[in-house]
Amino acid sequence: MLTYETPISTQAIQWKCVESKTESRRLHYGRFVVSPFKRGQVSTVGIAMRRASLEEVQGTSITCARFHGVLHEYSTITGIQETIHDVLVNLKEIAPRSDSNDVKEAVSSVTGPKEVTAGDTSLPPSVKAIDDSQYIVTITQPISVNIELKIEKGCGYRIENSGECRGGEFPVDAVSMPVRNVNYSVHLFGSGRAMRETPFIEVWTNGSPTPDEAIGEASKKLIDLPTPSLHVKREDVSYLYAGGDENYSASAGSSSRSYDVNELERKFPKNTFIDQLELPARAFNCLKKAKIHTIADSLNYSREDSSKIKSFGQKSVDQVSKALWEHFAMELPRNELSQ
Repeated sequence: MLTYETPISTQAIQWKCVESKTESRRLHYGRFVVSPFKRGQVSTVGIAMRRASLEEVQGTSITCARFHGVLHEYSTITGIQETIHDVLVNLKEIAPRSDSNDVKEAVSSVTGPKEVTAGDTSLPPSVKAIDDSQYIVTITQPISVNIELKIEKGCGYRIENSGECRGGEFPVDAVSMPVRNVNYSVHLFGSGRAMRETPFIEVWTNGSPTPDEAIGEASKKLIDLPTPSLHVKREDVSYLYAGGDENYSASAGSSSRSYDVNELERKFPKNTFIDQLELPARAFNCLKKAKIHTIADSLNYSREDSSKIKSFGQKSVDQVSKALWEHFAMELPRNELSQ
C-alpha cells in the first residue's frame, strides 16, 4: 500500500498591515500580508476577498434631497447657478461616514452669495463628511437655500423610484461602493513539500471605511456565508443518487427511496472531477485525452494500465497515485499478477 505523509501546519493564519497611507481625502490605501497558506489556497482566498470587498462592504450615501417650492428635477431657482438636476449629481458624489445603520437626516441651510460644500451641511452626531470641500452648489445672490437630506447605508448601486418621493423631494441614485479597487499578488517561500504561499492584498477606499475596516468587514461577510451549513443535520440534506442509468432525488414530494448515508459518502469522491487532484499539466492533459474525467474513471485503471496511456509515463502514474492518496485517501489498484 502506498503511504504518503502530508505535513500539517499548526501555525495560525495571521493578517498584518504593512503599509497605510492617505493619498487624498477620498482615496485611502492599505497593503496587507496574510500568511501562511498551503500551495494553491491563496488564489481561492484572494478572489473571494476581492469580490467581497468590492461588493459586500457597506457604504454611506445621500439617497434623497428635498427642495422647498421645487416641483421638477430640471427646474431652476433664481439666485442658484445650477439646476436641481446638477445639484443632485453633486450630492451623489458626497462621501459621508455613518456609525449607525439607521436612516439619518441632515440639512444644508446657507445664505448667499456663497459656494456651498459638504462642510456647510449640519449632520447628526453619528455621521460625518469625509471631505468637507466636496462641492454642492453656488448661490449667486443674497438668498437663503435649504436642502433637506436623507442619508442611508447600503451596498452597491441603487436606482430610486422617483414616484415614491413626495412633492419637493427628489431621489438620488445612491452609489454605496466605498471600496474603489482591490488587488492581490502571490509570493512563494520555502521549498519542496514545505513550500507555502503568502498573498499581499492592496485595498483602495474612499475613506469610509478605511482599508483595514473594509478588509475586516469583507472577512466577516465571508465567514458568515457558510456558517448555516455547520448546523445542517444529516436528515435535512437531500441527496442526489446517480446509479446505473437512473437518477433519484431523495427530496420531499418525489418517489421515496432510502439510501445508506455512509454508502453515499463513499461514492461522492469517485464522482469528483480530476481537476480536484491539482495534477501537473502534462498528467492532467494525458488523462483528459484518454477520456478519464472523474476519480471513478481513474480508478478503473491499474498502475500498470495507466502507464500504457499515451505519453503517460511512470512519473505521471506516481503523481496521480500521490494526489489520490493526499486528497481522498485512495490509490490506483494494481494488477493481481503484479502483487
